[in-house]
Amino acid sequence: MGQTLHRAWAWLAEGRRTVIVLFAVALGVRALAILAAVEPTSDAAWYFSRAAMLAQGRGYLGDHGAPTAYWPPGWPIALSLVFRVTGPSIWAVGLFNLALSAAAGWFALDLGRRLGGSEAAGRIALLLWAVYPNAVLYVPLALTEVFYTTLLLALCWIVVARSGWAWTILAGLVLGLATLVKAQSLILAPLLLGIAWLRAPALRQRLPGIVGQGLVMGAAALLVITPWTMRNHRALGAWVFVSTNGGITLLTGNNDSARGTFTPDDAVVKALDARTDLSELAYDAQAKALGMDWIKAHPARFIALMPAKFVRLWGPDGEGQWAYETGSWTFAAAPHAFLALRLANQAWYWALLALFVAAFPVMIRARRRAGLGLVDWWLLPYGIAAYPSLIAVVFSGQSRFHYPAMPFVCIMAAWLIARLLLARDRAAALR
Repeated sequence: MGQTLHRAWAWLAEGRRTVIVLFAVALGVRALAILAAVEPTSDAAWYFSRAAMLAQGRGYLGDHGAPTAYWPPGWPIALSLVFRVTGPSIWAVGLFNLALSAAAGWFALDLGRRLGGSEAAGRIALLLWAVYPNAVLYVPLALTEVFYTTLLLALCWIVVARSGWAWTILAGLVLGLATLVKAQSLILAPLLLGIAWLRAPALRQRLPGIVGQGLVMGAAALLVITPWTMRNHRALGAWVFVSTNGGITLLTGNNDSARGTFTPDDAVVKALDARTDLSELAYDAQAKALGMDWIKAHPARFIALMPAKFVRLWGPDGEGQWAYETGSWTFAAAPHAFLALRLANQAWYWALLALFVAAFPVMIRARRRAGLGLVDWWLLPYGIAAYPSLIAVVFSGQSRFHYPAMPFVCIMAAWLIARLLLARDRAAALR
């Protein structure tokens, strides 16, 4: 048994064809998921229909045919470019997400190498992500997660692995596109640049360069975002930076019936929805005002809800499976298999989180022993995990919001696994 495990570890860490096999596994199981033919429902149906409208040249319209900015347009715009070639199709969604997954897998592999300091760490990160059921099940869905996660990985890879002004401009363009998918993405720029500055010596001398890099990145991001903002001003008559759903998101997480996440039975939200006389902008503004008024009137309750929102964000996993229950023939054919898969996914997810948390003090101790500074790119995964956490405790916690952080969770979990296995090999060699 010991010899078998040793050979498996040697193949994973050093095998010449290992990376090819890992990608084959990752893309193979995701291709099988596409065959489930999941029909878009709920949010996915909204994004799918808007992408189809854009592909047909009808513009970005709401349910009543008027121009809208209710949800960020980045994903529908990208998907509409695919639909212009293929026509609106769930198969086109799946194949586009499959291609994005291939890119995401490569970024996770290379970031794993760089942040983990070894080829083995990168390969293990790719393996952990390749067979993570929730990541697999998202591929056929017309949701933002696969696209956004790939953009997030690409942005981090450019900043970590490349230098020069051309790459800084490219990072800014990717950041701008990511912001059109999730407006809070702008938070990532100070995180990335802050680590880049603090990890290097001569902080005072490097500060002007970092500031310049931030300005160039921000200008490139605005180059992508500004046309959409201008469109909103023309179409809605007001300056809307990206979208108009921030108020309702705030309200649904902060009201008398809130339990840490979206509450569709909330009377206040229902009353707002019934106000058909409200314009889109007025709806969002009133929802924001109601949410802020509730927070001001219930500061203790607002703080008390924060742990519940955090748990709702990071506790459950497997939300990708919900779409299969309502939109795919496979769930009706094998409901018990989906239940088993859900349980296996939750166990896999919790194991990844446990390794991710455990890696933090181990890395600190290892760097201190090696005489290295504590600030380096290894902190990036923890920053990526922190930013949806901070947003969730203020707004509302939903488990799908942690999806983009999971490749980074896999990277640090892989570093810890590789470290433990290498230590075991060294101990065996001394015996």
